[in-house]
Amino acid sequence: VHQMTRVGIPIIGALRGHVITGGFELALGCDVLVGGTSTIFRDTHVKFGLAPCWGLSQKLARRIGPGRAKIVSLSACPVRADKAYEWGLLDELIEEIGESSSSSSSSSSNSRDNAVLKRAIELSDRIASNDPLMVRRYKRAIVEGGSMTLHNG
Repeated sequence: VHQMTRVGIPIIGALRGHVITGGFELALGCDVLVGGTSTIFRDTHVKFGLAPCWGLSQKLARRIGPGRAKIVSLSACPVRADKAYEWGLLDELIEEIGESSSSSSSSSSNSRDNAVLKRAIELSDRIASNDPLMVRRYKRAIVEGGSMTLHNG
């Protein structure tokens, strides 16, 4: 997870369903998070007496603010997709086609999977169409700039 920030190209996470503890930490290692309306985040470290060791406590606070990070992590309560998007945890929220239908058919599930994955691929294609060196440099400037003053960044 720590190495994810060092990858030169942007990492886009396509999320659906439950994103819990270690999965939550992996998601926070991504540069961009695209999630479906079925996405639910939950940090259960405190529930089971575990220490977050992949940066969740820092990354979550930077992403949604320290107060909200405390609510999420100290309560171990789930955060649904709409709230995650509102708070800035998800960068894009994708309506999953047929989500509310009671049908559990494989084709219905595949169309929901495809909506989120399709958007993540569209975004990656758009990024890939730009100057590759500038994409790497800009990503590095954003990642490293987060810990610098405006004067030094």
